[in-house]
Amino acid sequence: MAKQPNILILMADQMSAPFLPFYAPAHAPTPVKVPTLSRLAQEGVLFTSAYCASPLCGPARFSMMAGQLPSRIGAFDNACELQASTPTMAHYLRNGGYRTILSGKMHFVGPDQMHGFEERLTTDIYPADFGWTPDWSDFEHRPTWYHSMDSVLTAWPTVRTNQLDFDEEVVFTVRRKLYDIARDSDPRPFFITASLTHPHDPYATPKRYWDLYQDAEIPLPRVRIAPDRLDPHSQRLRHVCGSDLDTVSEDQMRNARRAYFGSISFVDEQFGLILQTLEETGMADDTIVIVCGDHGDMLGERGLWYKMHYFEGAARVPMIVHAPGRYLPRRVDASVSLIDLLPTLLDMAELTPQPAMPLDGHSLMPHLTGGTGHDEVIGEYMGEGTIAPLVMIRRGPWKFIHSSVDPDMLYDLAADPDELHNLAADPAHAALIADLRAEVAQRWDFPAITQAVLTSQRCRKLVAEANATGKLTAWDHQPPRDARQEYVRAHMDLEDLEATARFPRVRF
Repeated sequence: MAKQPNILILMADQMSAPFLPFYAPAHAPTPVKVPTLSRLAQEGVLFTSAYCASPLCGPARFSMMAGQLPSRIGAFDNACELQASTPTMAHYLRNGGYRTILSGKMHFVGPDQMHGFEERLTTDIYPADFGWTPDWSDFEHRPTWYHSMDSVLTAWPTVRTNQLDFDEEVVFTVRRKLYDIARDSDPRPFFITASLTHPHDPYATPKRYWDLYQDAEIPLPRVRIAPDRLDPHSQRLRHVCGSDLDTVSEDQMRNARRAYFGSISFVDEQFGLILQTLEETGMADDTIVIVCGDHGDMLGERGLWYKMHYFEGAARVPMIVHAPGRYLPRRVDASVSLIDLLPTLLDMAELTPQPAMPLDGHSLMPHLTGGTGHDEVIGEYMGEGTIAPLVMIRRGPWKFIHSSVDPDMLYDLAADPDELHNLAADPAHAALIADLRAEVAQRWDFPAITQAVLTSQRCRKLVAEANATGKLTAWDHQPPRDARQEYVRAHMDLEDLEATARFPRVRF
Protein backbone atom coordinates (compact mmCIF):
# COMPACT_ATOMS: atom_id res chain seq x y z
CA MET A 1 0.00 0.00 0.00
CA ALA A 2 1.23 3.50 -0.84
CA LYS A 3 2.09 5.78 2.03
CA GLN A 4 -1.08 6.92 3.72
CA PRO A 5 -1.69 10.67 3.48
CA ASN A 6 -1.75 12.92 6.48
CA ILE A 7 -5.22 14.32 7.16
CA LEU A 8 -5.88 17.74 8.72
CA ILE A 9 -9.41 18.88 9.58
CA LEU A 10 -9.82 22.62 10.11
CA MET A 11 -13.17 23.15 11.82
CA ALA A 12 -15.01 26.36 12.61
CA ASP A 13 -17.96 26.72 14.96
CA GLN A 14 -21.25 28.21 13.77
CA MET A 15 -19.85 29.40 10.43
CA SER A 16 -22.81 29.89 8.11
CA ALA A 17 -21.95 28.84 4.55
CA PRO A 18 -24.20 31.37 2.74
CA PHE A 19 -22.13 34.27 4.10
CA LEU A 20 -18.84 33.07 2.59
CA PRO A 21 -17.99 34.74 -0.73
CA PHE A 22 -17.56 31.51 -2.69
CA TYR A 23 -21.05 30.38 -1.61
CA ALA A 24 -22.97 33.65 -1.60
CA PRO A 25 -25.68 33.81 -4.29
CA ALA A 26 -25.73 36.67 -6.77
CA HIS A 27 -28.88 38.14 -5.19
CA ALA A 28 -27.23 38.22 -1.75
CA PRO A 29 -23.60 39.35 -2.05
CA THR A 30 -21.42 39.24 1.04
CA PRO A 31 -18.53 41.48 2.11
CA VAL A 32 -16.81 38.72 4.11
CA LYS A 33 -13.02 38.67 3.62
CA VAL A 34 -11.50 35.19 3.73
CA PRO A 35 -8.39 35.00 1.52
CA THR A 36 -7.20 31.67 2.95
CA LEU A 37 -10.54 29.92 2.58
CA SER A 38 -11.09 31.46 -0.85
CA ARG A 39 -7.76 30.04 -2.02
CA LEU A 40 -8.61 26.61 -0.66
CA ALA A 41 -12.04 26.75 -2.33
CA GLN A 42 -10.46 27.68 -5.65
CA GLU A 43 -7.77 25.00 -5.49
CA GLY A 44 -9.85 22.26 -3.88
CA VAL A 45 -13.14 20.41 -4.15
CA LEU A 46 -15.86 22.78 -2.97
CA PHE A 47 -19.09 21.24 -1.74
CA THR A 48 -21.80 23.84 -2.31
CA SER A 49 -24.63 22.00 -0.55
CA ALA A 50 -23.12 20.51 2.61
CA TYR A 51 -25.15 20.18 5.81
CA CYS A 52 -24.83 19.16 9.41
CA ALA A 53 -26.88 16.19 10.57
CA SER A 54 -28.17 18.25 13.49
CA PRO A 55 -28.03 22.07 13.82
CA LEU A 56 -26.51 22.16 17.31
CA CYS A 57 -22.87 21.90 18.40
CA GLY A 58 -22.73 18.59 20.30
CA PRO A 59 -25.08 16.49 18.15
CA ALA A 60 -23.50 17.83 14.94
CA ARG A 61 -20.02 16.91 16.11
CA PHE A 62 -20.90 13.55 17.65
CA SER A 63 -22.71 12.42 14.51
CA MET A 64 -19.79 13.62 12.37
CA MET A 65 -17.29 11.73 14.53
CA ALA A 66 -19.36 8.54 14.52
CA GLY A 67 -20.72 8.70 10.96
CA GLN A 68 -24.17 8.04 12.38
CA LEU A 69 -27.39 9.96 12.87
CA PRO A 70 -27.85 11.50 16.33
CA SER A 71 -30.76 9.26 17.39
CA ARG A 72 -28.66 6.12 16.84
CA ILE A 73 -25.98 7.24 19.31
CA GLY A 74 -28.10 9.18 21.81
CA ALA A 75 -26.74 12.57 20.69
CA PHE A 76 -29.90 14.48 21.48
CA ASP A 77 -28.51 17.81 22.71
CA ASN A 78 -25.44 19.62 24.00
CA ALA A 79 -25.38 17.75 27.32
CA CYS A 80 -25.59 14.22 25.94
CA GLU A 81 -22.78 11.79 26.57
CA LEU A 82 -21.03 10.29 23.58
CA GLN A 83 -20.70 6.72 24.80
CA ALA A 84 -17.11 5.51 25.10
CA SER A 85 -18.12 2.37 23.20
CA THR A 86 -19.18 4.36 20.12
CA PRO A 87 -16.51 3.99 17.41
CA THR A 88 -15.39 7.30 15.90
CA MET A 89 -13.26 8.33 12.94
CA ALA A 90 -10.37 8.66 15.39
CA HIS A 91 -10.75 5.03 16.50
CA TYR A 92 -10.83 3.74 12.92
CA LEU A 93 -7.84 5.80 11.80
CA ARG A 94 -5.84 5.00 14.93
CA ASN A 95 -6.46 1.30 14.34
CA GLY A 96 -5.36 1.86 10.75
CA GLY A 97 -1.94 3.21 11.65
CA TYR A 98 -2.54 6.92 12.25
CA ARG A 99 -1.47 9.06 15.17
CA THR A 100 -4.70 10.82 16.07
CA ILE A 101 -4.59 14.29 17.62
CA LEU A 102 -7.30 16.74 18.67
CA SER A 103 -6.88 20.38 19.55
CA GLY A 104 -9.84 22.58 20.39
CA LYS A 105 -13.56 22.20 20.73
CA MET A 106 -15.41 18.93 20.20
CA HIS A 107 -18.03 19.30 22.94
CA PHE A 108 -17.40 15.82 24.34
CA VAL A 109 -19.62 15.17 27.35
CA GLY A 110 -18.90 12.46 29.89
CA PRO A 111 -15.82 10.93 31.47
CA ASP A 112 -14.34 9.81 28.12
CA GLN A 113 -12.79 12.97 26.71
CA MET A 114 -10.62 11.27 24.06
CA HIS A 115 -12.90 9.08 21.90
CA GLY A 116 -10.07 7.56 19.90
CA PHE A 117 -7.71 10.52 19.89
CA GLU A 118 -4.27 9.48 21.10
CA GLU A 119 -3.47 13.04 22.11
CA ARG A 120 -5.66 15.98 23.07
CA LEU A 121 -3.72 19.21 23.19
CA THR A 122 -6.23 21.53 24.88
CA THR A 123 -9.22 21.32 27.11
CA ASP A 124 -12.66 22.13 25.69
CA ILE A 125 -14.22 25.55 25.94
CA TYR A 126 -17.58 24.11 27.06
CA PRO A 127 -18.46 21.92 30.06
CA ALA A 128 -18.17 18.16 29.91
CA ASP A 129 -20.97 17.47 32.40
CA PHE A 130 -24.77 17.17 32.14
CA GLY A 131 -25.50 20.69 33.36
CA TRP A 132 -26.88 21.90 30.03
CA THR A 133 -29.61 19.28 29.76
CA PRO A 134 -32.87 20.69 28.33
CA ASP A 135 -36.26 19.63 29.66
CA TRP A 136 -39.03 18.95 27.15
CA SER A 137 -41.49 18.52 30.01
CA ASP A 138 -40.95 22.14 31.12
CA PHE A 139 -40.65 24.00 27.84
CA GLU A 140 -41.64 27.44 29.15
CA HIS A 141 -38.73 27.63 31.62
CA ARG A 142 -35.59 29.27 30.19
CA PRO A 143 -32.43 28.17 32.04
CA THR A 144 -29.60 30.68 32.37
CA TRP A 145 -27.45 28.73 29.92
CA TYR A 146 -29.93 29.20 27.06
CA HIS A 147 -29.09 31.69 24.35
CA SER A 148 -30.28 35.24 24.88
CA MET A 149 -30.24 38.35 22.75
CA ASP A 150 -27.32 39.79 24.72
CA SER A 151 -24.93 38.68 21.99
CA VAL A 152 -26.80 40.83 19.49
CA LEU A 153 -27.44 43.79 21.77
CA THR A 154 -23.80 44.06 22.91
CA ALA A 155 -22.07 43.37 19.59
CA TRP A 156 -19.01 45.62 19.38
CA PRO A 157 -15.20 45.52 19.05
CA THR A 158 -13.37 43.93 21.96
CA VAL A 159 -9.84 43.64 23.24
CA ARG A 160 -10.14 40.15 24.71
CA THR A 161 -12.64 37.32 25.17
CA ASN A 162 -12.41 33.78 26.48
CA GLN A 163 -12.99 32.62 22.90
CA LEU A 164 -9.92 34.48 21.68
CA ASP A 165 -7.90 32.95 24.53
CA PHE A 166 -9.13 29.51 23.54
CA ASP A 167 -8.67 29.71 19.78
CA GLU A 168 -5.20 31.20 19.98
CA GLU A 169 -4.21 28.33 22.27
CA VAL A 170 -5.66 25.85 19.79
CA VAL A 171 -3.67 27.30 16.90
CA PHE A 172 -0.47 27.54 18.93
CA THR A 173 -0.68 23.90 20.08
CA VAL A 174 -1.44 22.63 16.57
CA ARG A 175 1.47 24.54 15.06
CA ARG A 176 3.82 23.31 17.78
CA LYS A 177 2.59 19.75 17.25
CA LEU A 178 3.26 20.01 13.52
CA TYR A 179 6.82 21.13 14.26
CA ASP A 180 7.19 18.25 16.72
CA ILE A 181 5.95 15.76 14.11
CA ALA A 182 8.41 17.13 11.57
CA ARG A 183 11.28 16.65 14.07
CA ASP A 184 10.40 13.32 15.65
CA SER A 185 10.95 9.77 14.42
CA ASP A 186 7.38 8.46 14.53
CA PRO A 187 6.75 7.13 10.99
CA ARG A 188 2.96 7.11 11.26
CA PRO A 189 0.87 9.57 9.25
CA PHE A 190 -1.13 12.04 11.31
CA PHE A 191 -4.82 12.77 11.64
CA ILE A 192 -5.18 16.17 13.31
CA THR A 193 -8.42 17.98 14.04
CA ALA A 194 -8.01 21.68 14.83
CA SER A 195 -11.38 22.99 15.97
CA LEU A 196 -11.91 26.69 16.71
CA THR A 197 -14.85 28.16 18.60
CA HIS A 198 -15.17 31.28 16.41
CA PRO A 199 -17.26 32.70 14.79
CA HIS A 200 -19.74 31.36 17.37
CA ASP A 201 -21.54 34.07 19.33
CA PRO A 202 -21.12 36.27 21.33
CA TYR A 203 -20.63 38.65 18.43
CA ALA A 204 -17.40 40.32 19.54
CA THR A 205 -14.19 40.69 17.59
CA PRO A 206 -10.92 42.62 18.03
CA LYS A 207 -10.79 46.06 16.45
CA ARG A 208 -8.38 44.88 13.77
CA TYR A 209 -11.00 42.53 12.34
CA TRP A 210 -13.86 44.95 12.99
CA ASP A 211 -11.98 47.57 10.98
CA LEU A 212 -11.71 45.22 7.99
CA TYR A 213 -15.36 46.10 7.39
CA GLN A 214 -15.07 49.84 8.02
CA ASP A 215 -16.11 50.73 4.48
CA ALA A 216 -18.14 47.61 3.74
CA GLU A 217 -21.86 47.61 3.28
CA ILE A 218 -23.11 45.29 6.02
CA PRO A 219 -26.29 43.72 4.68
CA LEU A 220 -29.34 43.55 6.90
CA PRO A 221 -31.41 40.35 7.02
CA ARG A 222 -33.22 39.92 3.69
CA VAL A 223 -36.06 37.75 4.93
CA ARG A 224 -38.35 39.56 7.35
CA ILE A 225 -41.33 37.59 8.67
CA ALA A 226 -43.60 38.76 11.46
CA PRO A 227 -43.24 36.52 14.54
CA ASP A 228 -46.90 35.48 14.44
CA ARG A 229 -46.45 34.24 10.85
CA LEU A 230 -43.44 32.07 11.56
CA ASP A 231 -43.65 28.28 11.61
CA PRO A 232 -44.28 26.85 15.10
CA HIS A 233 -40.70 25.66 15.60
CA SER A 234 -39.35 29.12 14.77
CA GLN A 235 -41.76 30.62 17.27
CA ARG A 236 -40.47 28.24 19.92
CA LEU A 237 -36.90 29.19 19.06
CA ARG A 238 -37.76 32.85 19.59
CA HIS A 239 -38.98 31.90 23.06
CA VAL A 240 -35.87 29.81 23.77
CA CYS A 241 -33.56 32.65 22.72
CA GLY A 242 -35.59 35.34 24.42
CA SER A 243 -36.06 37.11 21.09
CA ASP A 244 -39.33 38.69 22.17
CA LEU A 245 -37.87 40.11 25.39
CA ASP A 246 -35.80 42.80 23.68
CA THR A 247 -36.17 45.06 20.68
CA VAL A 248 -33.24 44.85 18.27
CA SER A 249 -32.52 47.92 16.15
CA GLU A 250 -31.13 47.83 12.63
CA ASP A 251 -27.87 49.31 13.92
CA GLN A 252 -27.57 46.47 16.43
CA MET A 253 -28.22 43.94 13.67
CA ARG A 254 -25.49 45.51 11.55
CA ASN A 255 -23.09 45.51 14.48
CA ALA A 256 -23.79 41.85 15.20
CA ARG A 257 -23.22 40.91 11.58
CA ARG A 258 -20.10 43.06 11.32
CA ALA A 259 -18.61 41.43 14.41
CA TYR A 260 -19.57 37.99 13.07
CA PHE A 261 -17.89 38.78 9.77
CA GLY A 262 -14.81 39.97 11.67
CA SER A 263 -14.73 36.68 13.58
CA ILE A 264 -14.87 34.77 10.30
CA SER A 265 -11.86 36.76 9.10
CA PHE A 266 -10.11 35.90 12.38
CA VAL A 267 -10.77 32.20 11.73
CA ASP A 268 -9.45 32.57 8.19
CA GLU A 269 -6.24 34.10 9.50
CA GLN A 270 -5.79 31.38 12.13
CA PHE A 271 -6.30 28.63 9.56
CA GLY A 272 -3.71 30.41 7.42
CA LEU A 273 -1.16 30.21 10.23
CA ILE A 274 -1.67 26.46 10.54
CA LEU A 275 -1.34 25.99 6.79
CA GLN A 276 1.81 28.13 6.79
CA THR A 277 3.32 25.78 9.37
CA LEU A 278 2.31 22.80 7.25
CA GLU A 279 4.25 24.35 4.36
CA GLU A 280 7.26 25.23 6.52
CA THR A 281 7.57 21.66 7.76
CA GLY A 282 7.46 20.25 4.24
CA MET A 283 4.35 18.19 4.92
CA ALA A 284 1.79 20.13 2.86
CA ASP A 285 2.05 17.97 -0.27
CA ASP A 286 1.41 14.82 1.77
CA THR A 287 -1.56 16.26 3.66
CA ILE A 288 -5.24 16.31 2.75
CA VAL A 289 -6.84 19.40 4.27
CA ILE A 290 -10.57 19.35 5.02
CA VAL A 291 -12.38 22.54 6.03
CA CYS A 292 -15.80 22.30 7.61
CA GLY A 293 -18.13 23.82 10.17
CA ASP A 294 -20.47 22.14 12.63
CA HIS A 295 -23.59 24.20 11.76
CA GLY A 296 -24.47 27.74 10.73
CA ASP A 297 -26.09 30.86 12.15
CA MET A 298 -29.37 32.47 11.07
CA LEU A 299 -27.90 35.89 11.90
CA GLY A 300 -31.28 37.60 11.99
CA GLU A 301 -32.88 36.04 8.90
CA ARG A 302 -36.60 35.42 9.55
CA GLY A 303 -36.11 37.13 12.90
CA LEU A 304 -34.03 34.15 14.10
CA TRP A 305 -30.51 34.10 15.53
CA TYR A 306 -28.05 31.30 16.17
CA LYS A 307 -29.03 27.80 14.93
CA MET A 308 -31.42 24.96 15.92
CA HIS A 309 -33.48 24.93 12.68
CA TYR A 310 -33.10 23.42 9.21
CA PHE A 311 -33.25 26.66 7.26
CA GLU A 312 -30.18 27.24 5.11
CA GLY A 313 -28.48 29.75 7.39
CA ALA A 314 -28.50 27.38 10.34
CA ALA A 315 -28.02 23.98 8.71
CA ARG A 316 -25.65 24.55 5.79
CA VAL A 317 -21.94 24.34 6.50
CA PRO A 318 -18.76 25.04 4.55
CA MET A 319 -16.98 21.97 3.25
CA ILE A 320 -13.77 22.01 1.23
CA VAL A 321 -11.37 19.15 0.50
CA HIS A 322 -7.98 20.53 -0.53
CA ALA A 323 -5.41 18.14 -1.98
CA PRO A 324 -4.59 19.43 -5.48
CA GLY A 325 -2.16 16.60 -6.11
CA ARG A 326 -4.92 14.06 -5.52
CA TYR A 327 -8.25 15.70 -6.40
CA LEU A 328 -8.73 18.20 -9.20
CA PRO A 329 -10.48 21.45 -8.31
CA ARG A 330 -14.23 21.30 -8.86
CA ARG A 331 -17.58 22.35 -7.41
CA VAL A 332 -19.94 19.64 -6.19
CA ASP A 333 -23.58 20.72 -6.05
CA ALA A 334 -25.02 17.47 -4.72
CA SER A 335 -26.20 17.60 -1.10
CA VAL A 336 -23.82 15.91 1.34
CA SER A 337 -23.48 15.68 5.11
CA LEU A 338 -20.88 15.91 7.84
CA ILE A 339 -21.63 12.27 8.63
CA ASP A 340 -20.17 11.43 5.21
CA LEU A 341 -16.70 12.38 6.44
CA LEU A 342 -15.98 9.17 8.38
CA PRO A 343 -16.39 6.78 5.42
CA THR A 344 -14.56 9.33 3.25
CA LEU A 345 -11.56 9.34 5.60
CA LEU A 346 -11.45 5.55 5.49
CA ASP A 347 -11.27 5.69 1.70
CA MET A 348 -8.61 8.41 1.80
CA ALA A 349 -6.51 6.25 4.13
CA GLU A 350 -7.22 3.15 2.01
CA LEU A 351 -8.70 1.39 5.03
CA THR A 352 -11.48 -1.16 4.68
CA PRO A 353 -12.37 -2.13 8.24
CA GLN A 354 -15.57 -3.92 8.99
CA PRO A 355 -17.63 -1.13 10.61
CA ALA A 356 -18.43 -2.01 14.20
CA MET A 357 -21.74 -0.22 13.70
CA PRO A 358 -23.55 0.43 10.40
CA LEU A 359 -22.62 3.86 9.08
CA ASP A 360 -25.29 6.32 8.02
CA GLY A 361 -22.79 8.37 6.02
CA HIS A 362 -21.63 7.71 2.46
CA SER A 363 -18.13 8.22 1.14
CA LEU A 364 -17.52 11.43 -0.77
CA MET A 365 -14.80 9.76 -2.85
CA PRO A 366 -16.93 9.54 -6.03
CA HIS A 367 -17.48 13.31 -5.79
CA LEU A 368 -13.78 13.94 -5.14
CA THR A 369 -12.66 11.93 -8.16
CA GLY A 370 -15.16 13.36 -10.63
CA GLY A 371 -17.66 10.52 -10.56
CA THR A 372 -21.32 10.47 -9.64
CA GLY A 373 -21.91 10.40 -5.91
CA HIS A 374 -24.92 10.51 -3.64
CA ASP A 375 -27.22 13.51 -3.30
CA GLU A 376 -28.97 13.18 0.04
CA VAL A 377 -28.84 14.51 3.59
CA ILE A 378 -30.86 13.17 6.49
CA GLY A 379 -31.15 15.38 9.55
CA GLU A 380 -32.47 15.12 13.09
CA TYR A 381 -32.89 17.75 15.80
CA MET A 382 -33.89 16.95 19.38
CA GLY A 383 -32.37 19.79 21.39
CA GLU A 384 -33.78 22.87 23.10
CA GLY A 385 -36.52 24.71 21.25
CA THR A 386 -38.42 21.61 20.26
CA ILE A 387 -40.83 19.32 22.06
CA ALA A 388 -40.68 16.43 19.58
CA PRO A 389 -38.08 15.19 17.08
CA LEU A 390 -37.64 17.49 14.09
CA VAL A 391 -36.30 15.75 10.97
CA MET A 392 -35.18 16.80 7.52
CA ILE A 393 -34.75 15.12 4.14
CA ARG A 394 -32.67 17.08 1.62
CA ARG A 395 -32.56 15.54 -1.86
CA GLY A 396 -32.30 17.08 -5.30
CA PRO A 397 -33.92 20.54 -5.18
CA TRP A 398 -36.16 19.57 -2.27
CA LYS A 399 -35.96 20.13 1.44
CA PHE A 400 -38.64 18.47 3.58
CA ILE A 401 -38.92 19.28 7.29
CA HIS A 402 -41.24 17.22 9.46
CA SER A 403 -42.29 17.03 13.09
CA SER A 404 -45.20 15.12 14.54
CA VAL A 405 -46.39 18.24 16.36
CA ASP A 406 -46.04 20.82 13.56
CA PRO A 407 -47.22 21.30 9.97
CA ASP A 408 -44.84 19.98 7.33
CA MET A 409 -42.51 22.26 5.39
CA LEU A 410 -41.44 21.63 1.78
CA TYR A 411 -39.17 23.97 -0.14
CA ASP A 412 -37.87 23.89 -3.71
CA LEU A 413 -34.44 25.42 -3.15
CA ALA A 414 -33.67 25.65 -6.86
CA ALA A 415 -36.61 27.99 -7.41
CA ASP A 416 -36.85 29.42 -3.89
CA PRO A 417 -33.38 29.68 -2.27
CA ASP A 418 -34.68 31.95 0.52
CA GLU A 419 -37.28 29.34 1.54
CA LEU A 420 -40.18 31.77 1.30
CA HIS A 421 -42.82 29.46 -0.15
CA ASN A 422 -43.84 26.39 1.83
CA LEU A 423 -45.25 23.96 -0.74
CA ALA A 424 -46.36 21.28 1.71
CA ALA A 425 -50.05 22.12 1.28
CA ASP A 426 -49.83 22.75 -2.48
CA PRO A 427 -52.03 20.21 -4.34
CA ALA A 428 -49.49 20.19 -7.17
CA HIS A 429 -47.01 18.49 -4.83
CA ALA A 430 -49.42 16.13 -3.06
CA ALA A 431 -47.79 12.99 -4.49
CA LEU A 432 -44.31 14.11 -3.43
CA ILE A 433 -45.54 14.95 0.06
CA ALA A 434 -47.20 11.54 0.35
CA ASP A 435 -43.96 9.82 -0.66
CA LEU A 436 -41.90 11.86 1.80
CA ARG A 437 -44.30 11.21 4.65
CA ALA A 438 -44.17 7.50 3.88
CA GLU A 439 -40.38 7.65 3.92
CA VAL A 440 -40.41 9.47 7.25
CA ALA A 441 -42.71 6.83 8.73
CA GLN A 442 -40.37 4.11 7.51
CA ARG A 443 -37.19 5.80 8.72
CA TRP A 444 -38.19 6.95 12.19
CA ASP A 445 -40.10 5.57 15.15
CA PHE A 446 -41.07 8.94 16.65
CA PRO A 447 -42.73 7.63 19.82
CA ALA A 448 -39.64 5.53 20.62
CA ILE A 449 -37.23 8.41 19.96
CA THR A 450 -39.35 10.81 22.01
CA GLN A 451 -39.41 8.39 24.93
CA ALA A 452 -35.64 7.90 24.66
CA VAL A 453 -35.11 11.68 24.77
CA LEU A 454 -37.37 12.18 27.78
CA THR A 455 -35.80 9.28 29.67
CA SER A 456 -32.31 10.56 28.89
CA GLN A 457 -33.21 14.06 30.08
CA ARG A 458 -34.60 12.79 33.38
CA CYS A 459 -31.59 10.56 34.03
CA ARG A 460 -29.04 13.24 33.19
CA LYS A 461 -30.74 15.89 35.31
CA LEU A 462 -30.71 13.57 38.31
CA VAL A 463 -27.05 12.65 37.78
CA ALA A 464 -26.10 16.31 37.29
CA GLU A 465 -27.79 17.32 40.56
CA ALA A 466 -26.11 14.49 42.44
CA ASN A 467 -22.67 15.18 40.99
CA ALA A 468 -22.96 18.86 41.91
CA THR A 469 -23.57 17.94 45.56
CA GLY A 470 -20.54 17.76 47.83
CA LYS A 471 -17.11 17.20 46.34
CA LEU A 472 -17.02 17.81 42.58
CA THR A 473 -15.13 15.43 40.31
CA ALA A 474 -15.02 17.17 36.96
CA TRP A 475 -14.93 15.40 33.62
CA ASP A 476 -13.38 18.34 31.80
CA HIS A 477 -10.21 17.35 29.96
CA GLN A 478 -6.97 18.31 31.68
CA PRO A 479 -4.19 18.37 29.05
CA PRO A 480 -1.16 16.49 30.39
CA ARG A 481 2.14 18.32 30.59
CA ASP A 482 5.46 17.29 32.06
CA ALA A 483 7.68 20.37 32.21
CA ARG A 484 10.54 18.17 33.44
CA GLN A 485 10.93 16.83 29.89
CA GLU A 486 10.60 20.16 28.07
CA TYR A 487 13.16 22.57 26.64
CA VAL A 488 16.60 22.18 28.29
CA ARG A 489 17.12 20.05 31.42
CA ALA A 490 20.28 18.84 33.13
CA HIS A 491 19.59 15.16 32.47
CA MET A 492 19.55 15.79 28.70
CA ASP A 493 22.55 15.80 26.39
CA LEU A 494 22.68 19.43 25.34
CA GLU A 495 24.19 18.93 21.89
CA ASP A 496 21.79 16.12 20.99
CA LEU A 497 18.89 18.16 22.30
CA GLU A 498 19.76 21.26 20.31
CA ALA A 499 20.32 19.19 17.19
CA THR A 500 17.03 17.32 17.38
CA ALA A 501 15.05 20.42 18.33
CA ARG A 502 16.23 22.37 15.32
CA PHE A 503 14.25 22.19 12.10
CA PRO A 504 15.44 21.75 9.49
CA ARG A 505 18.29 19.69 10.89
CA VAL A 506 21.71 21.32 10.58
CA ARG A 507 24.09 19.44 8.28
CA PHE A 508 27.86 19.57 9.03
